[in-house]
Amino acid sequence: MPAPVKLFLVAGEPSGDRLGGALLKGMGKAGAAVEARGVGGPEMAAQGMASIFPYEELAVMGIAEVLPKYFQLKRRIAEAAEAAITSGADALVTIDSPDFGLRVAKIVKAARPQMKTIHYVAPSVWAWRPGRANKMAKVIDHVLALLPFEPPYMEAAGMTCDFVGHPVVAEPAAREHEVAAFRASIGIEASERMVLVLPGSRRSEVSRLAPVFGEALAGLDARLVLPTLPHIRDTVTEMTRGWNSAPIIVDATDLPQKRAAFAAADVALAASGTVSLELAAAGTPMVIAYDFNWLTRALVKRAIKVDTVTLVNLVSETRAVPEYLAENCRPAPIRAGLEAVLRDAGDQQAAMELTMERLGKDGPAPGLRAAQSVLRALS
Repeated sequence: MPAPVKLFLVAGEPSGDRLGGALLKGMGKAGAAVEARGVGGPEMAAQGMASIFPYEELAVMGIAEVLPKYFQLKRRIAEAAEAAITSGADALVTIDSPDFGLRVAKIVKAARPQMKTIHYVAPSVWAWRPGRANKMAKVIDHVLALLPFEPPYMEAAGMTCDFVGHPVVAEPAAREHEVAAFRASIGIEASERMVLVLPGSRRSEVSRLAPVFGEALAGLDARLVLPTLPHIRDTVTEMTRGWNSAPIIVDATDLPQKRAAFAAADVALAASGTVSLELAAAGTPMVIAYDFNWLTRALVKRAIKVDTVTLVNLVSETRAVPEYLAENCRPAPIRAGLEAVLRDAGDQQAAMELTMERLGKDGPAPGLRAAQSVLRALS
């Protein structure tokens, strides 16, 4: 019987925990026994990995949030690195959260150069800061990419890289009766037009985008539904109070309800981000809008390398999804974009289907593909 593969995994947020859990599950499906240690959450724990400390400690973003926890995070970086070095693992797998994971990898690589280092989720060097790939290549051997066009960027920097599929393709889709039941539960008739409103998952995003979204949606002949998270529900409620048409606010942590809401909508107005792939998976046409504070806007303008930031556009190699960014994030053009999509979303439907196909829909599960890639990297 072959010896088990020993992995030390580090995930710092729920999305990384889900990727890590799917990877560990995929190892079993690939026929490999695995011994896992590291830092993770409930999804990884469900696959038998005990976390050496609570991974929630790592879920901080931005200077204001990081500074008070700077010394604690430094201690946790050192602790995770030491545990990886002494674990006897065949590979260190850092998952997303590069600010933490790559610092761990740097210490591990210096102490154990022979240990394979693998990073799951390629940095978006195709969009901005291409130098990140060269910096990462100093401590990472192999990359698992979520998007099909990313491997060449990683390989050019000296790392090996496999596209393993995006986790959105493995999510269950809402069925017709679930969509009908959702509409009935919130009092929206099948004949009524429904707009899904997605102004972001952070208070700063909601505060900046909600006034613009509200004005863009004013007078539109449609019912509005806004899925949100508990930590920003109060902000969402306050920021939408003065809207011409009050949105129905639903809980985005109820995943079956969220999937039904996405599938039930005729169109979505969404902040930029991976939500465009969730909408594409649901077959829901969209308009993307986003703005930054003045300083970030100036920096992004100088650094951006692509003419669209919407992942559906990038993966499908189309520009089917209209987007209104920075100074173009204004009510009048957004409203015009919504009306145009409501009149005809044929191009978007084709682009969304192509996107899902290119991300691995109907193929092997991304977790299995990730596991097979890890095994190849170790062979």
